[in-house]
Amino acid sequence: MRVETTTLLAFAAAFFVFAASPGPDNMTIMARTVSAGPASGIAYGIGTLIGILIYLALAAFGLSMIAGEMGLLMTAVRYVGAAYLVYMGIRLWTSEPVLPQARPLEHRRDLVAVCLTAVALNLGNPKMPLFYLALLPNFVDADFRPADYLSLATAIVAVEVVVVGGHVWLAHRARRLLTTPRIVKAVNRAAGSVLATAGAAVMVSHRGS
Repeated sequence: MRVETTTLLAFAAAFFVFAASPGPDNMTIMARTVSAGPASGIAYGIGTLIGILIYLALAAFGLSMIAGEMGLLMTAVRYVGAAYLVYMGIRLWTSEPVLPQARPLEHRRDLVAVCLTAVALNLGNPKMPLFYLALLPNFVDADFRPADYLSLATAIVAVEVVVVGGHVWLAHRARRLLTTPRIVKAVNRAAGSVLATAGAAVMVSHRGS
């Protein structure tokens, strides 16, 4: 099988709708950018992309059943990621307001932790394999090869660059308005509420799934 250009564009359009729709990932990317800068938002976006590409491989090569058999592990991974989001939200809510210009850049280990949190949440998302199982049969067949996976993965990366980049850009512009400690404190609490709510929503949605 060879993924045709028109098929690839159709897949990219369908995935764009999925990726750009409001959800915990996009809210968290914006909240991390506002509170800690573009690097933090991009780190979370990269983690989201890694999780997406892993699930694409599982689904495309007929291995989605493996994810289903690893239910307990996926649940644990999901709760760890969600708990970390809640923790970050509480830290933001209780932190002293510091103007962006005076705030030190996040260390590399902090960015890695943010990235791994996004990976964990996406790997533990039970809706992710369902999305691919519903979508991929329209774009792959029994002759699916690694080269075809690379074509679809390239389309996903291109879409995520636009989606994540757009959210980071918007949030970074909003971050420039943080000119007084009072505004910073209000934004920190708003961003903290978003992160904590996103983490709690992940936990609740898993219970109901």
